[in-house]
Amino acid sequence: MLTIERLDQYYGGSHILRGVSLSVARGQCAVLLGRNGAGKTTLLKTIMGLVRARSGTIALDGEDLSTLAPYERARRGIGYVPQGREIFNRLTVEENLRMGMAPLSGAAARRLPEDVLELFPVLKAMLKRRGGDLSGGQQQQLAIARALAANPKVLLLDEPTEGIQPSIIKEIGALIRRLTRERNLAVLLVEQYYDFAESLADAYAVITRGSITQAGSGEEMRARNVRAMIAI
Repeated sequence: MLTIERLDQYYGGSHILRGVSLSVARGQCAVLLGRNGAGKTTLLKTIMGLVRARSGTIALDGEDLSTLAPYERARRGIGYVPQGREIFNRLTVEENLRMGMAPLSGAAARRLPEDVLELFPVLKAMLKRRGGDLSGGQQQQLAIARALAANPKVLLLDEPTEGIQPSIIKEIGALIRRLTRERNLAVLLVEQYYDFAESLADAYAVITRGSITQAGSGEEMRARNVRAMIAI
C-alpha cells in the first residue's frame, strides 16, 4: 500500500531524515516510535508533501507520489491528522468536514459521508456547532473525521492521544481497530503513549536521529524491549 524508500530530508544544513525506508500494508496499523526530535512528525509531513524530500521515493499502490503537491496526494488517497489537530475553530463541525471533502468530486463532494458520521455519533449531533466550542477530545475526533471524509486509503495520525482524556483515548483506539479490520485501511500512527501504540501495532518501527533503528511485528515489541528504546 504505502511504501517509503531511502527518504532523506534536510532543514537548512541539518540532516533530519536519513535514508528512511518503511511500508504500511492494507488493513494494518504500523506505529512509528521515537524520542522527541527524532524525526517522526517530519516524516509524516514529508509523506503528505508539506515538506519536500531531498531524495528517496514515496509510493502509494505502486505510484510514485514524491513530486506531487499535498492536494494531489490527498486525491490519491492519503489522509493526514496533524499533531495538535489544527481544526478550523471558527467553522462549524459540518464546515470542517466539508473542508476534508475537498479532494472529492461529483456527487461525493456534495453529501456528507454518512459512514463517517456513524463512526462519530457525537459529531453528528453537533454539526452546527463551531469547532472551537468542542472539547479537546471532540476536536480530535473531528480532526480524524475530517481526514476520513475524503475516503483515504492511508491514514497518517500524529499523536492523536495528546491532551486527550482516557475515555476518548479508548474510543480512538477502538476506532483505529475498526478502520484497519473492517475498512481495510492502512494506518501509520506516530505516538508517544507507548501502551496505546503497542496495543494497536500490527507492525512497528523505531526512529532515532532520523534513521530507522529497529522494526518488526507488533508481537515482537515487548520481547525486544522497545519501550526502553524510546524512554527519555
